Amino acid sequence: QVQLVESGGGSVQSGGSLRLSCVAFGYTYSIACMGWFRQAPGKEREGVATIDSDGITKYVDSTKGRFTISQDNAKTTLYLQMNSLKPEDTAMYYCAAKYDYCSDSGWDYWGQGTQVTVSS
Repeated sequence: QVQLVESGGGSVQSGGSLRLSCVAFGYTYSIACMGWFRQAPGKEREGVATIDSDGITKYVDSTKGRFTISQDNAKTTLYLQMNSLKPEDTAMYYCAAKYDYCSDSGWDYWGQGTQVTVSS
């Protein structure tokens, strides 16, 4: 079992920055992929960024060049550095982990979410 605990959300003005963190507790040794998702009110959840055990990253087009996903050396803490934030980035952000290769589905564990609000 793995528990994921996010932190770092908050309210910022357009153009500002936030850094989200996600600490993984439990049997993390076999985790192959971790990622960040977000869900805005009235919208479907979308994948924001993923990172696999080799450090290969992938981003949704709307965040490329603005967001950076990373992990600490122990691969127990996941980060999402968000720069040049826009009002459309406003959403609940979730950390997720899976034992299989990175893909859109099949995520095994989810965090409780952290709210990001960007005002214009």
